[in-house]
Amino acid sequence: MQKMMQQMMEMSKLNENHKLLSSLDGDWDYSIKFWMNPDPNAKPQESKGTATRKSIMGGRYCTMDVSGKMQMPGEDGKMKDVMFKGMGIEGYDNVKKKFVASWIDSMGTGIEFSEGTYDPATKSFTYTSEMEVVPGMKTSVREVIKIADNNHMSLEWYENQGGQEKKTMEISYTKKK
Repeated sequence: MQKMMQQMMEMSKLNENHKLLSSLDGDWDYSIKFWMNPDPNAKPQESKGTATRKSIMGGRYCTMDVSGKMQMPGEDGKMKDVMFKGMGIEGYDNVKKKFVASWIDSMGTGIEFSEGTYDPATKSFTYTSEMEVVPGMKTSVREVIKIADNNHMSLEWYENQGGQEKKTMEISYTKKK
């Protein structure tokens, strides 16, 4: 029992991976492009918003609260502005030796769980997950988050559609001064 408690204490310690996530804390503006049209030449939809990242639980996790407006089809089929809210939690799991994340937003009722790695050479996180937006239709997802510098980062979202990976979303973040 003492050995197990000692191991648990060791696994709860913060490391460079936790500091890496904390380094992204702050208020950000973002612009997003997303491709809902299956035509690869179709113009993406675009919108803007804000995101706030902050460390919690002594730096073990980071939360991200997102707000923005986006164009969505209304009940009449016509496009209208819709308020978007989202919230994520990221951390580094010392037991799994992986980055872990969850995401919820105002566009659904599920919780997305993902696991990933970090490549210091490219300053990129790569997360993978599976989502089920409608019953029986599961989609594999790959997210790539690139840290350009202390004030700029981007997210590229890829979905497996019909056995082929397609980029369906791109977000550019700029830290507020």
